[in-house]
Amino acid sequence: MSEDIIKVKSFSFAIRIVNLYKILTSRNEYVMSKQILRSGTSVGANIREAKNAESKADFIHKMGISQKEADETLYWLELLQATNYISNEEFLSLNNDGVEVLKLIKSIIITSKKNIKKT
Repeated sequence: MSEDIIKVKSFSFAIRIVNLYKILTSRNEYVMSKQILRSGTSVGANIREAKNAESKADFIHKMGISQKEADETLYWLELLQATNYISNEEFLSLNNDGVEVLKLIKSIIITSKKNIKKT
């Protein structure tokens, strides 16, 4: 159930990141924009890969990669805000979505690890 929610929310987040990338490049910011595009879209891609994992351990590993990418995306958002490429409003909106996705991923990983220990 929560895996379907994370799939939807991470895809929605990726769309917002792609749109942010378009805005940033129109503001002549090319380096950080590429970094956030890569990490922000990688979150959902790794979640999709996890859905097709070969084992529970593989699933947890792929979700762990997604977690790292989500956290990296939050870093780029903070840096873009601190360097005035995005407004506080833009930052807060995107950051809130990113934090929500990150929390869901962490919860899925914790639950999956507990389920492995039970078997």
